[in-house]
Amino acid sequence: MKVLFVQIRCRPGTTYQVADAIRLQEIHAELYSVSGEFDLFLKLNVPDGEDIGRYINDNLLGIEGIERTHTIQTFKVFTR
Repeated sequence: MKVLFVQIRCRPGTTYQVADAIRLQEIHAELYSVSGEFDLFLKLNVPDGEDIGRYINDNLLGIEGIERTHTIQTFKVFTR
């Protein structure tokens, strides 16, 4: 399993709707509201063998209200 973190910027006024849509898709490991340049911080566990770009495109980017994303791929966990 690959662990990804995705920062999500929402169109103004849509953060809660975007969060609800992500929650209903049941693709998240964790989902947070955050301050700063982005509105939401999403932890995804992508199954091994899945194309990361296609997985994000098919499961996340079609959600109404998402304006921009920034994806961070992890490689090794040092602590738990």
